[in-house]
Amino acid sequence: MKTFLVRSILGIFFGAFLALVTIFAVIYLGEKDMLDSAVLVKNALGTVFCGWFFTVTPLLFENEKLTLPIQTALHFLCVAALYFIAAFVIGWIPFTVKGFIGMLGIFIVIYAIIWFAFFTYFRQQAAKLNEGLNDL
Repeated sequence: MKTFLVRSILGIFFGAFLALVTIFAVIYLGEKDMLDSAVLVKNALGTVFCGWFFTVTPLLFENEKLTLPIQTALHFLCVAALYFIAAFVIGWIPFTVKGFIGMLGIFIVIYAIIWFAFFTYFRQQAAKLNEGLNDL
C-alpha cells in the first residue's frame, strides 16, 4: 500500500509538471494571449490523471504470481482503457472510428517501443547480477 501511495503522489506531481510544461509551450510557442480556463483545467486534470495511472499500473509487473505475458497484457489493457477513456472525454482524440483506430495504432507502437526498452534494460541488469554472482 505504501508503494501505491508513493507512486500515486509521484505520478500526480509528474502529471501536474507535464500540464504546466504544456501550458507554457502553448503560451510561448503558440503565441496565445489568452487561454480558455475550462479547456485548460480539463486538459490539466487529464494530464494529472494520466501521470497517476502511468506510474501506478507498472505495479502489475511486481506481481510474481503472474507470468510476464500476463503482466504485459493486463498492463496494456489497463493503460489503454484508462488512456482512451480520458482522451475521448477530454477531446484529445476525436470520437470517431478513424480517430480511435489511428490513435490505437500509434499507442501500440509507442507501447511496444517502451516495453522493449524496459525489457532490454532489465535483461542487461539481470545479466550483470548473474555475472557478479558467478564471480563469487
